[in-house]
Amino acid sequence: MQSSTPGSSPDIRVLVVIPAYCEERNIGSVVRSIRNLFHHDILVVNDGSTDNTGEAARKAGAITLDLPCNLGIGGAVQTAYMYAIAHGYDAIVRLDADGQHEPADIERLLEPLRDGTADAVIGSRFLGEATYRASFFRMTGIRFFRVLVNLFTGCKFTDPTSGFFAINRHLMQFYSAQYPSDYPEVDSYILMHRLKIRAVEVPVRMYEREKGKSSITPIRAIYYMVKVTLSFLINRIGRIE
Repeated sequence: MQSSTPGSSPDIRVLVVIPAYCEERNIGSVVRSIRNLFHHDILVVNDGSTDNTGEAARKAGAITLDLPCNLGIGGAVQTAYMYAIAHGYDAIVRLDADGQHEPADIERLLEPLRDGTADAVIGSRFLGEATYRASFFRMTGIRFFRVLVNLFTGCKFTDPTSGFFAINRHLMQFYSAQYPSDYPEVDSYILMHRLKIRAVEVPVRMYEREKGKSSITPIRAIYYMVKVTLSFLINRIGRIE
């Protein structure tokens, strides 16, 4: 397969997906940063925002889907999968709308898909020369889910809550029909394991949020851990259609 240089990908058609909720202050700069580096199409799924997130995304040059109500991260990302399948994309790269992910690392995520060695590529902020420092509560959750995922899948993932990943069309087709609706990153590991998906991690950079503040508070962190653990265990034994 022909190798690609940053900014071009003649071998596969890539859609960069950004789910966004009330990210008017950040989304424009995130979209422009990606456009300055690559020629991939960019889809912003505006998840029922009450601000001007959709308008800011369109002005920056993104394809924008404005959902009529807030579906949550799982619903927004599943909408993107359905769009990608309908429009013939070969791969999706998903990243956050808050500016914490480094757009230049998109190419690292795509490489294993291009050479056929992986179906899913997860960007880990804890590999390589990582400098990311999470809050105590966020880091506690990450460590907890790291143990949970590794225990039930037998795989040694370092960043099970990463929202920066790439998947191929095969996995995209499955997720377009069946995807965890709430806090999907951790749940998706069980689904990938049961589907025998080839998943790898690559090092990526992660920064502090550009503007605004995270919705993760100590109380929400505890709620997140309990809810995702229950969902994770249900997905481990539930039926896959």
